[in-house]
Amino acid sequence: MRVAPLTLADANDYITEYHRHHKRVQGHRFSLAAISGNAVVGIAVVGRPVARGCNPYMTAEVTRLCTDGTKNACSFLYAACARVCKAMGFSKIQTYILVSESGTTLKAAGWKKEATTQGGDWNHSKAYAGKRRVDQPQEPKQRWAKDLI
Repeated sequence: MRVAPLTLADANDYITEYHRHHKRVQGHRFSLAAISGNAVVGIAVVGRPVARGCNPYMTAEVTRLCTDGTKNACSFLYAACARVCKAMGFSKIQTYILVSESGTTLKAAGWKKEATTQGGDWNHSKAYAGKRRVDQPQEPKQRWAKDLI
């Protein structure tokens, strides 16, 4: 397997075809593809942290990662994202996964579980009361991270 840069449009096309529970992303800092032979077997999209309390200048976040099921592609991409972010000068990289997911690929890439969130919609303002999104999982999430310094 090897890593290659990827446009956001190509990453979003792959997400539309392969991601189990999330839709396309709005933006990114960069995207990577895992290539086996001549085929893209997985992608990762890295952007700014979604949570307001995170430093967007020193922390990067894997906002989407999906594969076609190729063995070790997930951990390969998590490790590649961490290497790129370290080279760019970030001090930390993080991602969120569902509590129903094991985190095995993150452990294999050297990441550590930091916390479990309550889940639900990110938007808690009164203006959006009763207008909860239902197009993405609302269950609690696990935050995994890797220090890069």
